[in-house]
Amino acid sequence: MKRVVITGAGTINALGHNVPDTLEAMREGRCGIGDLQFRDVDRLAIRIGGQVRGYEPETRFNRQQMSLYDRFTQFTLIAAREAIAQSGLEFSGELAARAGVVLGNSGGGMTTLDENYRSVYEDGKNRVHPFVVPKLMNNAAASHVSMEFNLKGPSFTVSTACASSNHAMAQAFQMVHGGMTPVMVTGGSESMLCFGGVKAWEGLRVMSKDGCRPFSANRNGMVQGEGAGIFVFEEYEHARARGAEILAEVAGYAMSSDAADIVMPSKQGAARAIKGALADARLNPSDVGYINAHGTGTAANDKTESAAVADVFGAHADRLMISSTKSMHGHLIGGTGAVELLACILAVRDGVIAPTIGYEEPDPECALDVVPNEAREADVSVALSNAFAFGGLNAVLALKRFT
Repeated sequence: MKRVVITGAGTINALGHNVPDTLEAMREGRCGIGDLQFRDVDRLAIRIGGQVRGYEPETRFNRQQMSLYDRFTQFTLIAAREAIAQSGLEFSGELAARAGVVLGNSGGGMTTLDENYRSVYEDGKNRVHPFVVPKLMNNAAASHVSMEFNLKGPSFTVSTACASSNHAMAQAFQMVHGGMTPVMVTGGSESMLCFGGVKAWEGLRVMSKDGCRPFSANRNGMVQGEGAGIFVFEEYEHARARGAEILAEVAGYAMSSDAADIVMPSKQGAARAIKGALADARLNPSDVGYINAHGTGTAANDKTESAAVADVFGAHADRLMISSTKSMHGHLIGGTGAVELLACILAVRDGVIAPTIGYEEPDPECALDVVPNEAREADVSVALSNAFAFGGLNAVLALKRFT
């Protein structure tokens, strides 16, 4: 089996339009959540989110591209361009024939859907643009990345709600690890911050009106975000032969299903995924120094995740650092695990633990070191990234400092 390393990373999200700006915001514990700005926001009960500010798509894409790219596809391409540029790879010949892209996404072209429902039902129009379907389909971003970068190998989209990105990156890891391909472009994206997207989530009654405070006793719900995180997963010998800079090593993963409830999380399902990732990466619980938590800021998720971590790690749980960066960038739903993997790279490569901001009151049911409010310097060689989705679908990735 092949070693898998990360040789490129790209992002655009509420904290920054690229990786350096995002990592700096995580170091500073900066909050990217603010007042939402889009049509009819005054009709919503929830009016805050991790929206990408100062974004001007017309400076990134031409008119023809804009007619084909929903906002989530635009974010994906921006992040992919950064990641692939950093990797230094050019896809041609045999490499192009084998390399592919697998991405995570949950809502697809929600902005396109919202706009066209308005056009038909509110404005009474009888026709829509001929590219509505290819613009809103969940696999649009993966397809456009494959076309822009000449990736002719396995290309598809994974949609498992809030675990979509981690499931996608797990599939990419397995393809490189098993020798199917030397390179996969992977990660995820989401852009559901439009009237219809937020209105649908309001119905679940899991949203906060005033901020995301994971693990804090006074937490009152999640806050949505948007953006993308894209990575280049590469077989180690292939990367070494060309002298590539290596950001981190992907050591293993695991996936599980609660098989219990469509919305309520299961401690047992989460624990199985964490244990499985450790086993796949051949790690002991004591090897792990940091966990990027799913940490949505809902009462059910935070206490269930804390209980699962305590069960898996036992006494070592007291020495673990666990934080939720959703407190800063919001919950990107299908894209969230990809942006959160940046915090794991920050931990194992740079020795900086991104904080859980907004933390105000200890919760005895979340009695872990949640790195409250301020980043921390620490020597961490192994980090886990947790993703636990509606439907009881869990995916955990293990990342190691490259040595």
